[in-house]
Amino acid sequence: MLGQVSQKATSVLGSLFLSLGLIAQTRSLPVLLKKILYTLLISGFIASLSSAQVPYGPIKPAPPGEILSNLKKLNVLGSVLYVAAHPDDENTLLLAYLAKDRLVRTGYLSLTRGDGGQNLIGPEQGENIGVIRTQELLAARRVDGPDQFFSRAYDFGFSKQTSEAVRTWGQDKVLADVVWMIRKYQPDVIMTRFPPDARAGHGHHSASGFLAEEAFKISNDPTKFPEQLAFVKPWQAKRIMWNVFIPGAFMSNKKPEEAGNLIGIETGLYNPLLGKSYGEIASESRSQHKSQGFGVAANRGAKIDYLLLKGGEPVQKDPLEGIDMTWKRVPNSAAVQSQVNQVIAGFKPDQPAASIPALVQLYGAINKLDTTNIYVKAKREEVETLIRQCLGLWFETNPADYAATPGETIKLTTNIVNRADSPVTLVRVQYSTGKDTTLNLTLKPNDVILFPTSVVVPKTAKISQPYWLEKPIDKGLFQVDNQQLIGLPENPAAMSANYTFEISGQRFTFTRPVVYKSTDPVDGEIYRPFIIQPDVTANLTERVFTFSDNTPKTAEIVLRAGRNNVSGTLSMNVPAGWRIEPATQPFELKNKGDEQRISFTLTPSDKAQNGKLQAVMTTGTGTFTTGLRYVAYKHIPTQTLFPPAEAKLVKLDVKVTAKNIGYIVGAGDEVPAALQQMGCRVTILGPADLTGNLSGYDAIVVGVRAYNTNGPAMTRYQPKLMDYVKNGGTMIVQYVTPVNSFFRNEAPLPQLGPYPFAVVNERVTEEDAPMTFINPKHQLLNYPNKITDADFSGWIQERGIYFARDWDKAYEPIFSSHDQNEAPKEGSLIFAKYGKGHFMYTGLVFFRELPAGVPGAYRLFANMISAGSNTAASVSGSQPKR
Repeated sequence: MLGQVSQKATSVLGSLFLSLGLIAQTRSLPVLLKKILYTLLISGFIASLSSAQVPYGPIKPAPPGEILSNLKKLNVLGSVLYVAAHPDDENTLLLAYLAKDRLVRTGYLSLTRGDGGQNLIGPEQGENIGVIRTQELLAARRVDGPDQFFSRAYDFGFSKQTSEAVRTWGQDKVLADVVWMIRKYQPDVIMTRFPPDARAGHGHHSASGFLAEEAFKISNDPTKFPEQLAFVKPWQAKRIMWNVFIPGAFMSNKKPEEAGNLIGIETGLYNPLLGKSYGEIASESRSQHKSQGFGVAANRGAKIDYLLLKGGEPVQKDPLEGIDMTWKRVPNSAAVQSQVNQVIAGFKPDQPAASIPALVQLYGAINKLDTTNIYVKAKREEVETLIRQCLGLWFETNPADYAATPGETIKLTTNIVNRADSPVTLVRVQYSTGKDTTLNLTLKPNDVILFPTSVVVPKTAKISQPYWLEKPIDKGLFQVDNQQLIGLPENPAAMSANYTFEISGQRFTFTRPVVYKSTDPVDGEIYRPFIIQPDVTANLTERVFTFSDNTPKTAEIVLRAGRNNVSGTLSMNVPAGWRIEPATQPFELKNKGDEQRISFTLTPSDKAQNGKLQAVMTTGTGTFTTGLRYVAYKHIPTQTLFPPAEAKLVKLDVKVTAKNIGYIVGAGDEVPAALQQMGCRVTILGPADLTGNLSGYDAIVVGVRAYNTNGPAMTRYQPKLMDYVKNGGTMIVQYVTPVNSFFRNEAPLPQLGPYPFAVVNERVTEEDAPMTFINPKHQLLNYPNKITDADFSGWIQERGIYFARDWDKAYEPIFSSHDQNEAPKEGSLIFAKYGKGHFMYTGLVFFRELPAGVPGAYRLFANMISAGSNTAASVSGSQPKR
């Protein structure tokens, strides 16, 4: 855990150091982070800096223009499902246009949660960044209006071929998920963002187009995935269309050169009811993707979106043409159609509550229709929302704490207010725990009804782990056994409340999650999800423990109580060949939230096998094996995860001659923790360090994307860093992304090293791709560790990204590698001597491999930071001359 926490703190503070210069000096990483920042983060200090302000916490008020728009939507019975591969792939402009102009039910199906991408705002990787991007997509949908869905596909990283993507995911399983969502959502039109071929630019992209087209063909066939028919019926969309785009011309109105039935629609319109153009809404939506740095300026001009028919009924001008989107598609609904028109005609913007009687009558008429019809259910829910909006009816239930354990009693406070001069009676409040409070209170205008109660969390309540992370990832697929969970963006609420009101003689029941609320002196009301947690959790202070010999190391575990009065024993499971002392230790935690730090001595033998160190807590109520992790940023709700309470044990043969390392943090990675595991002293370099004497550092390592996230500061310190190298220092720059890499290939600075080179979007995505040693005698391959092919075994996700290209002749490439059927690429690691020192740029993904405990990655990185030693310099190699 400390490996995670300390690096998050490192990233946060380092960014402040470089961009704001708030702290004069930062010294020892072990002292500062392990003894101070860990305590601050767990106790909530750092969390308070990034506590999540949940936009959807309270009920969102609706201004009259939005209410009128929602009333008009009652007359539109059509739907569209948009399909792509990742968070950020969706065309937010087209989605906003469909949801808010055409007023059709609109959904976005992202096959993955973006787990394989990089993180601009923190250290999270893999499924943890997938959790962030899930919430960013939900935030985007709250802006532009559609529903959000996911398949079980895991984003395993950049893929160059459709075949690789579907093979890794399991084609039939992800295809089943797309079919499931088509049958469940019943879209009239399916739209894809990408073509099913190489033009998509990413194997996941092309796979999303391929799978959507295949699902379109078979979703109406009851012999395909028949197990789904226990919950849904076969469904056939009218057509499927590709939302064509021109790479490199994101906001261009140029018509694509595509053969076939291509139509253009104006999506950059202004909506006077909402007071915004769809371009403005789309930019606000896309700017929710903050972990990817996708904040964009508002587009207020005309924009044409192009759609190409890929299958189904022909189309001439409009993707929805030929589709009956009126109440005629629901039998016996003529009276409903008439009533909707009357409600719209009679709406008074300055008196929304005047529409309540007519809306209640409309609700009764809809209830007389076939309630199994998807549009009857949808319109009934829309009328319920409109009644609440017109009344300004506000209600919520808040627990005294954001978390509770199964069997725990939790205090709740319910607040209700009717803000309209219209008769409303609160009949009762029911909680999902089974408790029912009957009230029959008349709600006077603007009178706040506040009443406390207590409920007992059922002992059978599930721990609030995201449902897709409850089981280990199976290659490229999340394991989800419950069919009805597939597609949901997040877990159903851990606890909810049903509020029953009587309005104009009709009873309505609204369901809301129970949500924790606090008040921050800066941000005001802060909402976060209420969760169910284990009795006790354990966080190991390191994600990886590496051993270069049989010298014992101390493993520290931080236990945290999920409830009052938790006691028991802690034991540690180890692989064969390891000794843990003592075998067990007792623990006792008096108060909920209390922590206890326990230490064990870990000793490998000569036959120690690499594996996992697992914490097991045994109490009077059961056995617990999970840790605790918070993912907290202001733009998303705080997410609480319960990963396995374990760390990796790696026995490796590694030597390091560099001991004193300076580290400049970037977008967040865990390389400093790995350097410490190799026995190095690591100092996070702030402004005072970078303007001071750097000669005491054996090497300076620049974190991933530091030149992107801290560009002005890095530009300011670049001359000093080059002087450090010239005077004998060793500098390693981990990958940067080209500026606006979607459009052009440029480095964040004109020159990142002592001699020119370019950074381009070239990568080797096959993690087992052969690595050819260009000069086997080079010092980086020989000292202090002899690098062999075996050092590239067990790499995860990929070899490298954002390679160097067009380098000055002073640089030497170290490796050549390539994916299947591609030309060799030599830019994964380049090396140059400059003055008395050494400079390296690398796109090799050490930020993934080191936290994963890959032995060869440790050995190669040890050679890189040790390049400045005299012994290393004596190793022969073909050093180019200038």
